[in-house]
Amino acid sequence: QVQLVESGGGSVQAGESLRLSCVASGRISNGNVMGWYRQAPGKQRELVAVSTSGGSTNYADSVKGRFSISRENAKNTVYLQMNSLKPEDTAVYYCNFRYYNWSPGSDSWGQGTQVTVSS
Repeated sequence: QVQLVESGGGSVQAGESLRLSCVASGRISNGNVMGWYRQAPGKQRELVAVSTSGGSTNYADSVKGRFSISRENAKNTVYLQMNSLKPEDTAVYYCNFRYYNWSPGSDSWGQGTQVTVSS
């Protein structure tokens, strides 16, 4: 099982920036996807951005042009640079790790980090 530790959340004003980090540990092989999801109060968890070990990325439409995901494979670390934050970005952000051939329940989640954006 892969363990994930997130850091970098906090409270900011609208328009400001934050960078989240997530470090994975355990037995890790190539062919994986690391990414970020978020869950706002009363809403379902949703994808924010993901990055594959092969270099592909995918973003939610709501964050395109404002957020950027990157990773350092040698450090098993993924980052989420969040610029031009909006109040609607307020949520708990979760790091996720899975392999390409994942099945439900086989992925790993971090403990979550709170991001609060005030207007």
